[in-house]
Amino acid sequence: MTFIDTNQLPVIERLPGWRGRYFDSANMTFGHYEFDAGASIHEHSHPQEEVWNVLEGELEITIAGVTQRAGPSSVGIVPPNTLHSVKAVSAGKAIAIDYPLRESMSRATHE
Repeated sequence: MTFIDTNQLPVIERLPGWRGRYFDSANMTFGHYEFDAGASIHEHSHPQEEVWNVLEGELEITIAGVTQRAGPSSVGIVPPNTLHSVKAVSAGKAIAIDYPLRESMSRATHE
C-alpha cells in the first residue's frame, strides 16, 4: 500500500482519552492520535524505538525518568527497551511512530 488516507482508518480508543488510527508500513507502525486533557499512557517499555511528534496541544513525555513538556512541532524520541509514559496536558493531536514494526499494534492494545 503506497498511499493511505488516515481519515478512512477506524478510530480505536485503546486507553481512555486516546483515540488512534493505526497503520503499518513494511518496517514501521504509525499511530495518529487525538487526545483529551488529562489522558495518560502508563509507564511501559517495548523493544521498538518510538518517536512522538506533537502536532497540536501539549504532552508531558517521560523517558527514562526525565520529564519534558512537548508542544507543536516538538518530538520525543524513546530508545528501545526504555521505560516511558505520556500525559496530555491539554487536548491535542500527535503521531507516534515505532521502528521496527510492532506486528500487533494495529490489532492489540498499545503498551
